[in-house]
Amino acid sequence: MDPAPAIGIGGGFAVVIAANVLEGGNPMSLLLGPPLLLVFGTTILVCVAGGTMMDAKNIVPSLKRAFTGKVEPAGAMIPEVVSLAERARREGLLSLEESLTTIDDEFLVKGVTMAIDGTDPEELRDILEAEVYAKRAEDKQAAKFFADAGAYAPTIGIIGTVMGLVHVLENLAAPAELGHLIAGAFVATLWGVASANVIWLPLSSRLKRLTELECARMELAIEGVAAIQAGSNPRIIAQKLRSLLPSGQQAEAEAA
Repeated sequence: MDPAPAIGIGGGFAVVIAANVLEGGNPMSLLLGPPLLLVFGTTILVCVAGGTMMDAKNIVPSLKRAFTGKVEPAGAMIPEVVSLAERARREGLLSLEESLTTIDDEFLVKGVTMAIDGTDPEELRDILEAEVYAKRAEDKQAAKFFADAGAYAPTIGIIGTVMGLVHVLENLAAPAELGHLIAGAFVATLWGVASANVIWLPLSSRLKRLTELECARMELAIEGVAAIQAGSNPRIIAQKLRSLLPSGQQAEAEAA
C-alpha cells in the first residue's frame, strides 16, 4: 500500500484543524450534520447524474484503488524481460512457458503467452496496445468522477450557505441566536471548498498518476515482448527498454 494519499489527505485536514485551534476555534463546531450531509451527499449524487450507473458502481473500487493502489516502477520489469530474452535465444520461445509461473505481471504473461502461441507480431502488438487504450479510457472515467466532485463541491457549499443565511433572516427577531446561525451557515462553504481541494481533486490526480504508471509498464512490456519475439540480443533489449524510461529511472534500471 502506498501511504501517499492517506498522508496527504489526513495531513491536510490535520493542518486545517490545527489552524482552527490556534485561532481559538473549536473543531467540533465544524462538524455540523446538515452542512456535511448537503455537501457530501449532493456532490456524490450530482456526479452520479453526470455519468452512467456502471460508472457509479465503480466509485467504491476506484476509491479503494486510489488509497491502496501501488504500481511497481516500469524499470523493475527490465531484468525479467532480459532473462526471458536470454532463455528464448538459448532454448527457443517454447521454453518460456516454464518461466511464466514466476512472472507476477499479468500483462507481460499474456504477451509472452501469445508470442509462444505463434501470434503474428503485428497482430500481437495491436491486441496489447488495444488493452492499453481500453485501460486508459476506463481509468479516465474514474478520475473524471472525482474531478467533477471537486468542481461541484464548492458551489454546493455556497448553496448550503445561502440556505443557512435564509434561515438567519427568518430569525432576526432573536438577535442572541444570529451569531451561531451565521457561523453555521458558512460551515457549508468551508466543507465545499475543503472537500474539493483536500479530498476530491487530490484523489482524481492520484488516479491519473496510477494510470500513467500502469500504462508505462504495459507499454514497456509490449516493446519487450516484441523484441523477444523478434529474437533480439538481450543486451540490446535492455538498452532499448531503459531508453523508454524517464531519465531519473534510467540510472536505477542500469544499477538493477
